[in-house]
Amino acid sequence: MSNAAEPHQALADLFALRGAVPMETPILQPAEPYLDTAGEALRRRIFLTTGEGGENLCLRPDFTIPVCLDHIVSGADLPRRYSYRGLVFRRPRDIDGPNEIEQAGIEDLGETNLAMADARALADALASLETAGLPLERLSVVLGDQGLFEAFLRALGLPDGWQRRLIRTFGEDRLLGEALTALAGGRGAAIDTVPAPLVELARAREEGALTRAIRDLMEEGGLPPHSGRAPLEVAQRLIEKVAIAEARLPDSSLSLLKRFLSIDCALSDAPEIVRALAAEAGLELGRALTFFEARNLALRAADVPLDALRYRAAFGRPLDYYTGLVFEALLKDGGEPLVGGGRYDRLLRLLGAAQPIPAVGFTLWLGRMREATSARTESSDAGEAA
Repeated sequence: MSNAAEPHQALADLFALRGAVPMETPILQPAEPYLDTAGEALRRRIFLTTGEGGENLCLRPDFTIPVCLDHIVSGADLPRRYSYRGLVFRRPRDIDGPNEIEQAGIEDLGETNLAMADARALADALASLETAGLPLERLSVVLGDQGLFEAFLRALGLPDGWQRRLIRTFGEDRLLGEALTALAGGRGAAIDTVPAPLVELARAREEGALTRAIRDLMEEGGLPPHSGRAPLEVAQRLIEKVAIAEARLPDSSLSLLKRFLSIDCALSDAPEIVRALAAEAGLELGRALTFFEARNLALRAADVPLDALRYRAAFGRPLDYYTGLVFEALLKDGGEPLVGGGRYDRLLRLLGAAQPIPAVGFTLWLGRMREATSARTESSDAGEAA
């Protein structure tokens, strides 16, 4: 990080100024929370191991889940903000990628003013980059809103199975495109390779019987518990898959969905554009659009210039636990994201909290930030030498 003699301390000072309490989490974490909630994109990259007592463990692949688990165990008062810094461990996407990634960030738990908390998370993320010598004018910042996407799907009256399939693909452009192609062709998920008895149970929504049948097949195949999804999850997915395969969607609804997903505009213009499309189609987006507008007001109050940010309706981040705002920032020249974050209101309850806890946060990729800062410094030095 540039222009700071002690960059680690500069970021720690910023986090402290923003009211975030530092938290340390163990490198070894229970694997089940990730296998159950983190999404397929992250599950494939986890380093799994086994504890002395036979429990399934993994090397820490992110900080959000460990911070949330530690908060639940501590029973600390809410609202509360936590900061972290350290290594996460993931299988690389390509052969040259790193296994260890240094991250830092803030998790904001329990703030009931959701619009203000969302705005604060994004403002703090941008302030963190600026501390590193990466001001907003060097960045491309894009926002999505899973809550608004889900509201649009509900308003269209899509079958539940299709809604869940599309929600699972939010943030994965290729998978979302494939799902839309399937919708356009009047075909759902392929079930030709699924044994007929399982299809019949799924069609009848016999979840218990289907789960037992799948468990028997897994045991016959000798699959260990940590090798993939649990039998219940497989059964639930198969029920959805059969429903998707047999559902049909009117062309008019598909056209509206594609028009919504094509929205890519300045964040300041987004509410008016979305509202106009909904009004034209006679769709009621309710509180989701009202909240979107309230968050824009909160961002203005936090001195975040909306004209400098983009809203892309198809943008999401490929983690299952996001529920609302999603965002990331990268250099205008391109490259990997420098920061990413969003809202995940369902996660803490899924991890064992007694009550629902609203939550939002962001993660900084510190190595990428250093590279971006170094590249700018080297470019400036070369220019001065010339």
